[in-house]
Amino acid sequence: MLTMLELCHITKKYKEVTALENVSLILQNGIYGLLGPNGAGKSTMMNLITGTLRPDGGSIRWNGADIRSLGAEYRSILGYAPQQQGLYDTFTGRRFLSYMAALKGISKKELPDELARVLAYVNLEAAADRPVGTYSGGMKQRILIAQAIMGAPKLIVLDEPTAGLDPKERVRIRERIKDLAGDKIILVSTHVVSDIEPIAREILLLKSGRLVDQGAVSALAARYEGAKNLEDVYMRVYGSD
Repeated sequence: MLTMLELCHITKKYKEVTALENVSLILQNGIYGLLGPNGAGKSTMMNLITGTLRPDGGSIRWNGADIRSLGAEYRSILGYAPQQQGLYDTFTGRRFLSYMAALKGISKKELPDELARVLAYVNLEAAADRPVGTYSGGMKQRILIAQAIMGAPKLIVLDEPTAGLDPKERVRIRERIKDLAGDKIILVSTHVVSDIEPIAREILLLKSGRLVDQGAVSALAARYEGAKNLEDVYMRVYGSD
């Protein structure tokens, strides 16, 4: 089933600072990379999409309906993995996922199968009964991805899923994200352009609160003279920012 998330002329201000200004875009099934330096508006956009913030202007629509009018229905199709936040170090991985499942309305009857599914997906079965505080950075990222995909959401938002990880862990997580694509919209905010380049349907480039460009990596590279890859595009758009 084709799904669609639409941002229509979104503006968000914090007092005198405009974090996003008149941003419009349409996302359909597939993986999208959200790029930009600190202060570009990435976190604000993710918080608006997840419903944590409300826009000062414009609207966000899921399959044509404003997300504010959908309420719990929208939250039921949403999976969000922040950057190693919201973890309870004294909880075991299993207890943490069970807690998140309860928040998502997953029934006790469904819970055992759902826990088994997501733990296997992120290869954490062996560590499920260890405290999360003993996990490595990569394992914490994987448990956050696991809770984000519980309940088979149609929209998944991932904030810096590979930040601070070693190269092998980054590749593992990138491949897990790639495997999720198909009938879902996946938005990945990242500073590591090499992690998103091989898997993204499109790249969204934010700068000073504006969407300055978007497109497939090949199309973006063709638009910037001499650019051979996404890293080159990034440097041409943002310089040393």
